[in-house]
Amino acid sequence: MTATIRVTRLPHAQDLPLPSYVTEGAAAMDLLAAVGAPAVIPPGGRALIPTGLRVALPPGHEWQIRPRSGLALKHGIVLPNSPGTIDEDYRGEVQVILLNAGNEPFRVERGMRIAQAVLAPVLRAVFEEVPDLPDTPRGEGGFGSTGER
Repeated sequence: MTATIRVTRLPHAQDLPLPSYVTEGAAAMDLLAAVGAPAVIPPGGRALIPTGLRVALPPGHEWQIRPRSGLALKHGIVLPNSPGTIDEDYRGEVQVILLNAGNEPFRVERGMRIAQAVLAPVLRAVFEEVPDLPDTPRGEGGFGSTGER
């Protein structure tokens, strides 16, 4: 199944490829850093990294921005608001907040794959206020109440 994302490439990303799926079965497409000069994120630091893209998502969809597992494992680079959400009506530049949870400074180079994006349908909720909720076997148990495994 496919959907069309309309995209505008900003001047600082003209030479970079558009997001793409690396394999046929990939659920997420890679987002690239559109930095003019390398950005160094110190341990414990964070940075807002531009992608140089503005998008118009299909109605009823969001773009979920997620960390790349390789960057997390090898360098401790995570997204502190993961998953980030790009709403269908947002028209500004897509930017990614990177957090260096590692022990060494991390250098973000131009064109580096910094995050993944998943196009996902959005179901809008309508609240119905009721005096009581139906009982369940779990009840009010939370935070480990269902066991260790």
